[in-house]
Amino acid sequence: MTARKHTALPKAQILIEALPWLTRHNGKIVVVKFGGNAMVDEELKAAFAQDVVFLRQAGLRPVVVHGGGPQISAQLDRHGLVSEFKAGLRVTTPEAMDVVRMVLAGQVQRELVGLLNQHGPLAVGMTGEDAHTMSATRHRPRVDGELVDIGRVGEITAIDTGAIEALLADGRIPVISSIARSADDGHVYNVNADTAAAALAAALGAETLMVLTDVEGLYEDWPNNDDVISRLTATELEKLLPELSSGMVPKMRGCLHAVRNGVNTARVLDGRVPHSILLEIFTDEGIGTMVVPDGRERGTRSGTTTGATTPATTGTITEGGAA
Repeated sequence: MTARKHTALPKAQILIEALPWLTRHNGKIVVVKFGGNAMVDEELKAAFAQDVVFLRQAGLRPVVVHGGGPQISAQLDRHGLVSEFKAGLRVTTPEAMDVVRMVLAGQVQRELVGLLNQHGPLAVGMTGEDAHTMSATRHRPRVDGELVDIGRVGEITAIDTGAIEALLADGRIPVISSIARSADDGHVYNVNADTAAAALAAALGAETLMVLTDVEGLYEDWPNNDDVISRLTATELEKLLPELSSGMVPKMRGCLHAVRNGVNTARVLDGRVPHSILLEIFTDEGIGTMVVPDGRERGTRSGTTTGATTPATTGTITEGGAA
């Protein structure tokens, strides 16, 4: 007797394809930087929340870090404050910092926590200020060889992961706004969210850092062609950094910092693709660009590793920035 062909069989095949990744990542911390188009498109926001909840229910321990550039610009306009940028970073006056703090912790974070908690009592919002999770100092970039003051823009000097680890141990999903307080002057600083996510991933000894952006990944020879580099090592990435567009620099510098400080893989994904997180982490092909530590030139794109994750260091990341 011939077995009846089940129309749901492709779903089973997809689940089986994910099995090695589910096994490999079970219990591991995954830090996800939420940003780009995924932050402003309603369908993409909902898909992102589903992906993060799926990771948690599949046995991973996701941590979400976010900025809020578009929302901050809109709110500054409403307050009659000009959005000014130097060296690709938002000039953040004390008045602008009040708006940044309000938008990140009171608007973007609240919305994201709400989307995640539609699926259960999972997400808890916090900022880098809470429990001294992130400490920062004033960042002064160089413009034409001169150090310039761009206000309350910070670079991270220290990470305390205690509050995040307590939430993870309780089965929660921490959602962290990229602002930090300085131990030197007591001011609160706006920190580039890519930089914050990388620093937290390293300090937590995360398995993976995932950065959502508005491009397919790191292009091999942009703008001459749109071929995406699927996989590269830390040293290969370091050589490319001087050639990158200003928008990609903090993302790729963050990836470099992560894999050189104990994170097994760092990935830049196209956040315009629904469920890009699941496509990257649970399929054979993956999408986007994956950065791996030196010494892993060969091997599968999945980033298979041997041995335990190396504890991360928490030194200053010199690429400061602003959401």
